[in-house]
This record gives sequence, C-alpha cells and structure tokens, in this order.
Amino acid sequence: MAEILGLGITHQPPLGAGEGIRPRSLMTTLKDPGLPAHLRDPANWPARMRKEWGQDEGATHAREHQAEIAIELRKIRAALDAFNPDAVIAFGDDHFENFKDDIVPPFSVLAYEKIEFKPWEKAPNNYWNEPADKLFTVPGHKAAGKYLAKGLLEQSFDVAYAYRPLHTPAGHAFRNTVMYMDWDRKGFPYPLIPVVVNCYGRTLVHYSGYLGKVGETLTEEQLDPPSPSPARCFDLGVAIARTMSASPWRTAIIATSSWSHAFLTEKTYHLYPDHEADLALFEALKVGDYETWRKRSLAEVEDSGQHEMLNWYCMIGAMAELKRKPDYAKYIESSVMNSNKVFATFREA
Repeated sequence: MAEILGLGITHQPPLGAGEGIRPRSLMTTLKDPGLPAHLRDPANWPARMRKEWGQDEGATHAREHQAEIAIELRKIRAALDAFNPDAVIAFGDDHFENFKDDIVPPFSVLAYEKIEFKPWEKAPNNYWNEPADKLFTVPGHKAAGKYLAKGLLEQSFDVAYAYRPLHTPAGHAFRNTVMYMDWDRKGFPYPLIPVVVNCYGRTLVHYSGYLGKVGETLTEEQLDPPSPSPARCFDLGVAIARTMSASPWRTAIIATSSWSHAFLTEKTYHLYPDHEADLALFEALKVGDYETWRKRSLAEVEDSGQHEMLNWYCMIGAMAELKRKPDYAKYIESSVMNSNKVFATFREA
C-alpha cells in the first residue's frame, strides 16, 4: 500500500504582495453602491474587525497576517519535505482562468508533463521582489495523472482530464500553491498534479470567477449550473485515496484554499467571512468528525461564502477513507483580510 500524506493550506493571492499589502477586497466592497451607508463607517463594524482596521486601514494587520501565514506555510513545507513524495495532488479552484465558457468540468485532472508560469507579468509588486518576467517551472507527473484519472473512471467517477492547458498555463490556485509552499525560495522539486474543482458554480461565468455586487440577485437565466455538492467532493477524495493507495507512488494530497470568503458572504454584506460556520467545521476537523462535513449542503456552503472550501472537502474525504485525523491544525482568523485560513497536516500514525 503506497503511503499518503494529507496537507491543508491557503492560496489567497494578496498574501504574496510586497510592502504595500492591504485589505484590497474590503476596500473594493466599501466602494460598492449596494453596501448600506452605515456599514461604510468602521464604528459600526464588529469589535475585532475594528481593531484589525486600526488607524491605518488595516495595513498593520495585513503585514502581521502575512507574517503569521508564512510561519504556517513553513511548517507545512517541512512536513512535505520530510515525506518526500513522488507526486503531489493539489485541489484548487479555477477563477475563469483555464476553464471559461467554452468548457467547465466539475472536476478535471491535469496530467501535464510540466507547468510553467510567470505570476508577476500583470502585477509585478510581490513579497520576494521577483522581476515581472520571472519564470517558474514545476515538474508535472503525466503517468500518475493518467493513473489517477483511470482509477477514478473505473470507480464510476466521471472526471475530465487534460494533458495541456487551455487558456493559461496554471490558474492562481496552483501557481500560489507552488510559490507559497516555497516561501523561502529553496525550490519546489515535487511533481504536481492539479485537480481542478468547479467551486464557483452558479456564478462562475457571470462574475468571471470573482466577486459580485452587494445585494445583487441573479435571475435563473443569469445563473450557471451549480458546483458539485460537498458530498460529491468528499466522495471524490475517498476515490482518490483508494486509487493512490494502490499506486506505486508516495503521494501528498493538498487542499488549497482559504475558508469562508467575505466577498462571497451575502449575509455579512461582503465585509467579513462567516466566522461561526468556519469555527464549527474547524472543531469537527480537529476531532475527525467528517460526517459533519459530508452532510453539509451546497446551499449552506454558498450561504457561508465557503465556495472554495470544496477543495478541502476533497482532501477531507481522502483522509476519512484513510481513517486519518489531523496531527496538527491551526486556525487563523481575519475579518479585514477577506478570509480565515486553516493549516493542517495528516501524517500517518
């Protein structure tokens, strides 16, 4: 039986910003004409959010948040290095980047030979002061990717697969997974198999994979087909664990996303994430109560702005199949930086 390691991280784009890091999504929301007037005044925000905003519009908190995230990313990288996998399967969402209105699969295994990308071409400011033309080259694992797709199809899981990209070499979920797991820039030598999950479902095409306007209600005609359900994502993870356990490769399985997103949470007017829902799932995660995860409905996930957590449902399903609880789990809360973040390792006992 091949060994498997489970990991959980965030891929939030602003975390890679340089000295000018700010709560940019929140600043966009504050300009939204649909935001109630009284909520434009920080005096009317929750106490913790006011403290994070401080006297400099969240700049100090943003830097502190980034530094705290970097500490956790180093811990996850250390676990990955100690495991030394033959292949890394990373679950990530696509923000209308590689999959657009020409094709949107619920799940897709990207069995590439290699992945190359220039992350700073359009936004050169970055934490590492890397040039705009900096090229990252990451090995893929076509053989293991094909093996994974075959194993899923044989378990009646009708996934898509691809040997080359469509519109972009790699969506930001996968670019940032590589760059954040290599925070100290010592290289990322592990072959990567991206598994794309259609997390944005009903609003993917209409909003081009980003945020809508506060209070806007889309018609049925405007809405796209939904995401796969949390239970289906969970079951995909189960099937992946079964497939890779029978493979010849030591495999790390990474969930890559933040948890609830403020810009997706209508009930908080896009100001802050659903802390209560996130904490409830985190408590269930720590004790291995995976049934609480699996029974959550897609409507509940969307109501809490937890769309991207469907990536975590896939990884959690794999850990449930392996009867694995986290040996390490860290919850980092932030209102002004758009989302809460969780870091976790699921090492074999």
